[in-house]
Amino acid sequence: MQQYIGTKIIHAEPLAKNYGPTEGQGQPGYKVVYPDGYTSWSPAEAFEEAYRPCEAMNFGLAVEALKKGERVARAGWNGKGMWLSLVGGNEYKVESFIACQQHLPWIGMKTADDKFVPWLASQTDVLADDWQIVSAPADSNDFPLGKACDMSSEAACEACQ
Repeated sequence: MQQYIGTKIIHAEPLAKNYGPTEGQGQPGYKVVYPDGYTSWSPAEAFEEAYRPCEAMNFGLAVEALKKGERVARAGWNGKGMWLSLVGGNEYKVESFIACQQHLPWIGMKTADDKFVPWLASQTDVLADDWQIVSAPADSNDFPLGKACDMSSEAACEACQ
């Protein structure tokens, strides 16, 4: 049988089993709601082995969240409002600097002083378990998720002003 590993972002809450045969009633577990709205129940042991809270992710799960379009940050970062986002290869123009056959995605950081720069992980970042998914406040002037500046024009884009 082939081996699988999965990553998905879900919502869940502790809930004892309350359906099916009476011998399983009251078993500890979790109500699970998937992104498409499907709801199920999972035994506690299986759930806790498969899922981690989004406030305590390792680096691998943080990268998976980036690939799903989420912003992530470390709880241990000192700068207020810092976060990472995956920038699609075709969302960042470099033709004025170099001719490229293919643009690849990269990870960018919104800095505490409201700049957006390419980011590289440190050893501490890679080994940390305090990664979390963050969202921009509704009234935020943060950069749009997944959208970077069009560096081919001299004028700054709206998101960077």
